[in-house]
Amino acid sequence: MRALLTSKTARRALRPVADLIDQRIERSVAPLRNRQRPLELLLDGTGRGPSRLPAQVHLDRLVDELGRVTGDRPGAERNVAQAFRLLMAVEALGVGRIAGGTMNICGKLSAVPLLDPPNDDILEIGTLYGMFGAALIRMMERAGRDPRLTIVDPLAGLQLQPGTTEGDDPTGTPVRGAAVRSNLAMVGPAGTRARIQQGFSGDAEVRAVVADRAYGVIIVDGDHSAEGVAADLAWAEEIVAPGGVVVLDDFGHAKWPGIKEAFDQHMAGDTRFTFLGQAANSGYLRAG
Repeated sequence: MRALLTSKTARRALRPVADLIDQRIERSVAPLRNRQRPLELLLDGTGRGPSRLPAQVHLDRLVDELGRVTGDRPGAERNVAQAFRLLMAVEALGVGRIAGGTMNICGKLSAVPLLDPPNDDILEIGTLYGMFGAALIRMMERAGRDPRLTIVDPLAGLQLQPGTTEGDDPTGTPVRGAAVRSNLAMVGPAGTRARIQQGFSGDAEVRAVVADRAYGVIIVDGDHSAEGVAADLAWAEEIVAPGGVVVLDDFGHAKWPGIKEAFDQHMAGDTRFTFLGQAANSGYLRAG
């Protein structure tokens, strides 16, 4: 019987039946596929670049890493869930996108309030569309804080990185001040009060304006070259408050080896910083 069913004659005879079964399966699956696509549009990379569809294993790993960095695993699990929902909301309603992968973004949004910075002044070096700053304001407010955000960015129409050639953003939206203001306004008074200083973090004029306070949080996400990160870390030493948190974005990322190189050189010298750990390609430092 087995030989009969596997013979060429039998396969030819059964092919119409198999084709009919395939057609019926396709007719049954097609409506499900059509209904799934609108849901995918909320989460995939269309018009944004990175997909926002994390696997469970990635979520679990992020919670574990944040638990080690912050010492608060239950808080990490709660904050990651809240940060993921917030990411979906601000990208759906905002202008442009948040730069970076889903776990990297959710990790930073989750970690900063859990690390309990000594004050609510936040400096973000490199913002793209201002959407991450807006989301961080909301996460800090959820922790009962009163965030005061300062942004430094060239706002040059596109995302700038030395040594790379950047084309138009996948969103089709130019990087400019109006987009940043629009996104900050989504989160209410704290967003509309945010300071935006156009320029580079290495510019003396920019530093003179921004270095008017000691920051509880500094997000280093500007020039990713070793020289640029080294300069930002040296500046952070001067303007971060005692006990303040410094976040190095894309820390350990294979695409940006200069970040880890600058970090290693900085930590080998005289520094106020203690390394707290790494989660989802972000490094966390605490100032003494």
